[in-house]
Formats: sequence, structure tokens, C-alpha cells
Amino acid sequence: MKINTIKPNNHKKVFEVQTDSKTYLLPYAKLDVQPSTENRIKIVYVDAELGNEAFSYELESGDEGTVHIDHVLDYNRDPRYVRDMMLYKLTLTVQERVQDSGLSKRELIRRLGTSPAQFYRLLDQTNTRKTIDQLMVLLDILDYEVDFVVKAKPAFA
Repeated sequence: MKINTIKPNNHKKVFEVQTDSKTYLLPYAKLDVQPSTENRIKIVYVDAELGNEAFSYELESGDEGTVHIDHVLDYNRDPRYVRDMMLYKLTLTVQERVQDSGLSKRELIRRLGTSPAQFYRLLDQTNTRKTIDQLMVLLDILDYEVDFVVKAKPAFA
């Protein structure tokens, strides 16, 4: 996701991060290098060197900070970002289980009833176009059961 514009809002003490789809707020309190009334933001810009996926800012003291869009999405609990992170973690678990299973990849592909290309896409943690059900079927073939646990969110640091 690309950042289109970034604006500091000193009244609310937040950055307003504008993307194609939505405007997100990120409080100054969640930054590593925090502005204050004595050390204000001198400049803020969308960082082209980071593919417009982050913004950088400089304080009057000369201290600098950079914030990636993932930090903004995580703080705001963007549903698509949360889904992608859950899919990523589940894929890493599946990769470990496949490696530990002792079954050949050819056998897993046969049992899944799919092509080798689709199997390798399923194991690719960067592929967010797969579904959780495909991973669940693979885990079932590997004799694993998946339980989803709903719990309270931890306090955000």
C-alpha cells in the first residue's frame, strides 16, 4: 500500500496518513522519535526512497524518524492487514509441518489434487491471494488439527 500524503496534526498530536483507500491516524506517542512542544516537527514527507510505503520526518533538534505503512496499518488494525498477517503466520507454520512430515512433495500434491505450481504458491508466504481453507486442507493431510482461539488484544506498546 502506498502513502499519498502525510500531514502532522499538532492539535490532535497525530500524523494523518492518506492512502488511496483511507486516511489513517498515527499518534505521536507511537513513534520512536516523538515530537513535543519544545521539539516540533520541522519537515515531514512521503519517502520515495522507500517506494512511498513509508514517511520520514525531522524534528527541530535534528532527530529523524521513519514510519512504514505496516506500522500504521497495524496500529489501526486494518482488516486486510490483519488477514494478511494471519495468512503469513499460518503459511510459515505449514512450511515447517511440510518439512517435518517426511511425506514427499509429490505425494502432498497428489493428495491435494492440485498442480505443482499451485502447491508451491500455497507454500509461498508472500502470496496473499490464497485462502486459509487451502492451508487447512494441507494441514489435515499432514495430520494436524487447527483451532482458532479468540482472545483479548494485548495492550499496545
